[in-house]
Amino acid sequence: MSDAPLSSPIAAPSVVRFRGGGFEIVPKRWLALLFSATLAAAWQAGSSLGWIDPLFLPAPAGVVETLYREFAFGELRVHIGHSLLRLAFGWSLGTAAGLVVGLSMGLSAPCRAIAGAAVSAFYPMPKIALLPLFILWLGIGEISKITTIALGVFFPMTVSVCAAADAAPRPFIRMAQSFGLERFAIIWKVILPSALPGILACARITTSTGLVLLVAAEMIGAQYGIGAYILAAGNIMDTDKLLAGVLVLSLLGALAGAVIAALERSLLRWR
Repeated sequence: MSDAPLSSPIAAPSVVRFRGGGFEIVPKRWLALLFSATLAAAWQAGSSLGWIDPLFLPAPAGVVETLYREFAFGELRVHIGHSLLRLAFGWSLGTAAGLVVGLSMGLSAPCRAIAGAAVSAFYPMPKIALLPLFILWLGIGEISKITTIALGVFFPMTVSVCAAADAAPRPFIRMAQSFGLERFAIIWKVILPSALPGILACARITTSTGLVLLVAAEMIGAQYGIGAYILAAGNIMDTDKLLAGVLVLSLLGALAGAVIAALERSLLRWR
């Protein structure tokens, strides 16, 4: 019998999957495009086969053709221009006021006691129901519509900013205080950066809220605007133009979402 030690096979090293991803979301934008294309294709096929009544739901090709014709040769560009101006002014005013009041509530107990009660009382009120009152006070012009949009944006932004300021990491604040930073420097360098993700997330919501209030306000008292355009098309049962207006609103919402996503990638690279 040989005294040489028995050789045992050595197992090949196995690759261990990295487990520290932290629930990282990997972007898969092609899925959204695939879903949209599939939905549009099914809609077009149903219309072409006669399964869908064009009076109630026109084919996508007809809606896109109407949108191009109305934008290139009709008054749709004028309607879009008026709506964008109202939305920009109303959203900007409501966001700026919400940032100031929300940050004040998050940093000051007296401000939270006073403003918190007012926000809790007025937030649940449907803002479009106040439009007739705003028309009575401010007239039927642009100011009443912009005020309605700004008020609808103000309340959710205020609540979100206050909550985001509350969630600022206290150890970082105490560390900044121990290094002798002034109050404004702590707000600018610690509290606002930590609150920025919540602020941008709320901006997505308030953009949609602003679009909803914009259309409702234009349907009630406007000659030009996407809401007035959709209302006029619905009154004469022109569903091609009606859906073209709805498609414009969807594109505006998607564009606003893309802008906010770009801001998130640019401002939140530290995450």
